[in-house]
Amino acid sequence: MKMLIKNANIITPYEIAKDSSLAIKDGKIEKIFHREKVNENEFDEIIDAEGKYLSPGFIDIHNHGNFGHDAMEGNYEALDGMANFHIKNGVTSYLATTMTAKVEDIKKALEVAGEYINDGSNYSNVKAQVLGVYLEGPYFSMEKKGAQPPEYIKNPDLDEVKEFIKISKNTIKVVAVAPELEGAEEFIRYLKNEGIAVAAGHSNATFDEAKKGIDAGVSIATHLYNGMRAFSHREPGIIGAVLTDERVACEMICDGIHLNPGAMDLAVKAKGKDGIILMSDAMMATGLKEGKYELGGQAVYVKDGAARLKEGNLAGSTLTLNKSVYNMVNMVGVKLEDAIRMATLNPAKAIGVDNEKGSIEVGKDADLIIFDENINISKAIVKGKIRQLTI
Repeated sequence: MKMLIKNANIITPYEIAKDSSLAIKDGKIEKIFHREKVNENEFDEIIDAEGKYLSPGFIDIHNHGNFGHDAMEGNYEALDGMANFHIKNGVTSYLATTMTAKVEDIKKALEVAGEYINDGSNYSNVKAQVLGVYLEGPYFSMEKKGAQPPEYIKNPDLDEVKEFIKISKNTIKVVAVAPELEGAEEFIRYLKNEGIAVAAGHSNATFDEAKKGIDAGVSIATHLYNGMRAFSHREPGIIGAVLTDERVACEMICDGIHLNPGAMDLAVKAKGKDGIILMSDAMMATGLKEGKYELGGQAVYVKDGAARLKEGNLAGSTLTLNKSVYNMVNMVGVKLEDAIRMATLNPAKAIGVDNEKGSIEVGKDADLIIFDENINISKAIVKGKIRQLTI
């Protein structure tokens, strides 16, 4: 099966190739035509991008739910529902993100996610792929718990996380931990050696404590600024550590609620285009009207786009990744191609799938999206299969 996408402005890792075309064969990117004449008779299907942008599909590595679903529900319906909503907003793959909860509930969510990921029948229609699991909790600082239920927060437990990995059928891609906690260094080193990315999050770490965690293997900062010790010129804390260490990529929730645009700009200037990961941290209210919802068994109230516990703590977001890209361009002034990189190649590198996904390069999976200047998605392609979307 050969497909041609023509009349596109193609966002590659190196440029925006205007008025270009792209060939797909058997679900892989076969060739990019830079303003070349193409023999259309060679193709089984032709898509006219009509001068819109063509980029890699977004990869949301940190999201809890959307459209009435939550990854912690522990059933196929939730993961399927999330996948179908994601694709409409340009996300072609994601990590199902858990949160601090009863051990039995975490195990159920991990077991179902592992089964779902390994069940090829779930990809019979075109929707976002679940690439793995992001274990967010329970190994956090009580002082920076955010919306994580405090009754289940604990120190890192190596035996427990080994069991979690086994139950998930080795689908855990990221584990978040507060690096200052007792036992964290050994915990981080073990995960790194197992090929699992470690994120520092919900942490009250000092600068030195955070640096020790990075030396042990931390490579991601969970939702930068949020759930972290505040920065000070005398004690830069974890924020200072992750912003100044090139070994760490920083997640950001760019909804204009979790972060002031000035804080976003500061992070971009510190980390550069390769050091920022756009993610949603979305919860089940995303895509639905305002009202009362749930996150981790806690009541969450959504008003004016913000999701909060009754105490006022932010509890996830209602952000979609196409809106995050839009905000980076329009609130911060980031170049479109750089904002796209933050939502595609950077997360792919962070979880070790950049050899297959995250950029438009020959031989990679044909996970692609077509969108306009406002990042409204008109078409999504997952491994060479197309889904027409309504703007």
